[in-house]
Amino acid sequence: MTTQTHEFEAEWPEPEARYLRSELPEPPALPLEAVFGPIWADWICKAAAAKGAPPDYVMAALIAVAGTLIGNTRWVSPWLGWKEPPILWFANIGMPSMNKSPGFDAVLGPLKELERAARKEFDDSFSAYREKAEIAKLAEAHWKETAKTAIREGHEPPAKPANANPGPQPVPPRYSLNDATVERIGVILASQPRGVLMFRDELAGWLQNMTRYSGGGSDRPFWLEAYGGRSFSVERMGRDPVYIEFLSVGVLGGIQPDRLSSLLLKTEDDGLLARFIPVWPNPAPISRPETGSDEGFLTTAMDRLLNLQMPIGKEGNVQPWYVPFSDEAAQACQTYREAVGAWETGAEGLLLSFIGKLPGLAVRLSLILSFLDYAAYGENQPEDIEVDAFRRAAHFMEFYALPMARRAYAEAALVKPERAARRLVGIIKERGLKWFNSREILRIEKAGLKTKIELDPALSLLEEANVIRQRKTQPGAKGGAPQRLFDVNPALWSKSN
Repeated sequence: MTTQTHEFEAEWPEPEARYLRSELPEPPALPLEAVFGPIWADWICKAAAAKGAPPDYVMAALIAVAGTLIGNTRWVSPWLGWKEPPILWFANIGMPSMNKSPGFDAVLGPLKELERAARKEFDDSFSAYREKAEIAKLAEAHWKETAKTAIREGHEPPAKPANANPGPQPVPPRYSLNDATVERIGVILASQPRGVLMFRDELAGWLQNMTRYSGGGSDRPFWLEAYGGRSFSVERMGRDPVYIEFLSVGVLGGIQPDRLSSLLLKTEDDGLLARFIPVWPNPAPISRPETGSDEGFLTTAMDRLLNLQMPIGKEGNVQPWYVPFSDEAAQACQTYREAVGAWETGAEGLLLSFIGKLPGLAVRLSLILSFLDYAAYGENQPEDIEVDAFRRAAHFMEFYALPMARRAYAEAALVKPERAARRLVGIIKERGLKWFNSREILRIEKAGLKTKIELDPALSLLEEANVIRQRKTQPGAKGGAPQRLFDVNPALWSKSN
């Protein structure tokens, strides 16, 4: 550093330290082997490497899909009065270059192949059903004529023949949906009670469109119930209501950081957004994978989950099988709940809502992990949830999901001018600005800095913090207002980390 640079920097007061560092917490390390075991950890890493995506994205897709495939065939019950479906929602956060979609494809690709194979079987069974239905129509018509004649002649009408009933109509299998109305999902779930996955490559638009119906209607109540597996009646004007006994829908999708930031500020604080487990890793290194993932292993594992069946209840309706906790697991769960209560101190807003859901999330994940073990090894299905499965789930929630939530909600915890000031510092750093014109900043159209009303408080904060300093400039041509030019404190570069 030259003497001249030292003299220049000496003219500036020391800037406030908070603007010299990023307030965005670093992402936590993904505890793959500690939570998923060696077989699944190896598969996730290889699948992520083959797609050029962080393993976090593949992990999120695996949990969301596995939970949905288990669906209403198995619920978990730590103790009497507490039941949870294996439904977990994930939001993969990152810029387009981070390969969110390829990460999804590592799991959703094989799932779609399984659905295509099941649809082929459906097509064959539906063709056979149509033939039976045609015969049944003819048989019923003949029976009606015969019955009319018998009644007219004073004889006992014949019984309806068995071939007049074609049996239940086959239902096309749906494992995942990309876009569907609430009414359409209701129809699907009424005939497919185990549940379904809603996948949205871009979650922000889906969440914002939930109030698209006129007259104050909203899809949010449906989705709030879809997370909990409770009963729900889908009703719309001019259509028959559809009743769903166990409304369970998994949700998986991606979102960009800027869209997430905007959504955090605008969404209703009704707990819907806090139901998502945010996943926001650093980008994967650009490298050529040494080996690909074993899609056959994943297909076999998912097929085992698909073969799980819903038991028949006393009234003849299908219902979940409730998997209990072992006594040791139940005690570990209670200890964990007490710890979570302490974590709530000092938290607020969405983070507080998320922390409050951690015990339920851990319980759900313990069921999914137990059945992922079964799916990987093909041994006996778990009859209860052992303490090891719950401890692995609790470890994931404490050391991965909660730090990720703190990272995702960090900006939302700041007041609006402070958020704008930090975004302006981000622009200065990204573009290497030694000085800037306020009009040029507005032209960038960065969220939160698009208007003078938004920009001016940020400029004032940074001036007060000695990060920038406005130059004295001459009035514009014809006596117009002078340009607003700002110099940047060199300490922003020499001490930035």
